[in-house]
Amino acid sequence: MNIKRTLAVVIAGGALVGQTVRADDSDELKALKQEIDALDQKVRILERNGELDKDAAAEKAKTVPLIKLDGSGFTFSSADTNFVTTLHGLIQFDNRTFFGDKNINGNDGFLLRRARPIFTGTLFHDFDYNFTPDFGGTSVQIFDAYLNYRAKPWLQFKAGKFKPPVGLENLQSDTVTAFNERSVVNDLIPGRDVGFQVWGDIAGGAFSYAVGVFNGVGDARNSANFDFEDNREIAARIFALPFKNTSIKALKGLGIGIAGTWGESSVTNVTGLPGTTGGSLGGYTTDGQQQFFAYNPATGSVVENGTHWRLSPQAYYYYGPFSLMAEYAVSDQQLSRVGPTPARADLQNTAWEVTGGWVLTGEDATYTGVTPRHNFDPKTGGWGAWQLVARYGQLDIDNNTFPLFANPASSATGLETYSVGLNWYLNRDITVKASYSHTDFTGGGKSAALTSPSVVTAHDEDVFFTRIQLSF
Repeated sequence: MNIKRTLAVVIAGGALVGQTVRADDSDELKALKQEIDALDQKVRILERNGELDKDAAAEKAKTVPLIKLDGSGFTFSSADTNFVTTLHGLIQFDNRTFFGDKNINGNDGFLLRRARPIFTGTLFHDFDYNFTPDFGGTSVQIFDAYLNYRAKPWLQFKAGKFKPPVGLENLQSDTVTAFNERSVVNDLIPGRDVGFQVWGDIAGGAFSYAVGVFNGVGDARNSANFDFEDNREIAARIFALPFKNTSIKALKGLGIGIAGTWGESSVTNVTGLPGTTGGSLGGYTTDGQQQFFAYNPATGSVVENGTHWRLSPQAYYYYGPFSLMAEYAVSDQQLSRVGPTPARADLQNTAWEVTGGWVLTGEDATYTGVTPRHNFDPKTGGWGAWQLVARYGQLDIDNNTFPLFANPASSATGLETYSVGLNWYLNRDITVKASYSHTDFTGGGKSAALTSPSVVTAHDEDVFFTRIQLSF
């Protein structure tokens, strides 16, 4: 039987499948019935093989790792998603140009402010981790290294090295701050520390809390990965967005909170003093990262000795392209002067700042940054997002600090600073910043020593900043 006839008979005689052949059927019909049965069997085998191939492919897919590259980073994941890691990156190339900085050498120039490969990920869906070294500056440091367990959104546990829950601007990502350097309020806030924290977000983030126990660090210091005495420092914060879940659109971006720390040192030491940025002794710095105050009495040396507590009320407001952030900080610390004429005091330093901004191109300003509607691309007429920012801040040193704990001829008793800037967000990953800052000092500048802080406080600080940033 030829193929055309076979197909025609198969189509016409399809109903014969499964029927019983009668004794008087012709030999030709019997042969046709056998061919149809054979074809039907082959079809069934092919369908079954297809099902087996699909099952095998599905099983194989369960064992193949997943790799994804996009604007959020380079992500690797096991097939069952129990092991997920993402590589992010941050590079900040800065320039600082000072004006009228007589007798100060080496403060102008380019610098690699931050250079961080950032490894984040999730293990078994509920365990998050972060490991962030920094290759910027003069030495390699580990800034973040922690594990976080999400039992519930409102109940999470974090352990390792990270930022204590204190400053509002300090807790903001380094990639989205309004200016190159944070405000003078952060002079009185702890940097990163080693400890354990319980925290969580309630009602979709309308209310958040955090409380932790840490080794304890001086103002604006990062932990050196060890404890310097047997006691611990407690840090806590509450923050609320009271209108986040309401229909009042104009108030959804209003947030208010308060944070603080409390600790006690039973061992006299210098590690509990403020950071040494901009100088060789513990002290406080300007916007330009120059030290304007240091604990440097004429005789003896200063050490932490006793209770150290901080308090920081804070608030922000975001509505469309408008942004406003305000923060106040108190750092109250018991210190001792050791040497021929020992002394002891409880000194309280304060600072506050207000930062405002307006996105000129109309995008929304948020605590987590600005995302351009149209990425920079001259070929299509896209110019990214542009934001104008301004800031005012003050820092006051306790008058009882002088002269027993600091030299009034070299260290200022306070400062006030004004800053304006323009930020250009070319896309979600590349940002260019330019800003100008002016700082006036109260006191200091009378010492003949051409060292910090006297050489800094001898005149106002005027500095122009630029930054090119890559963040993904």
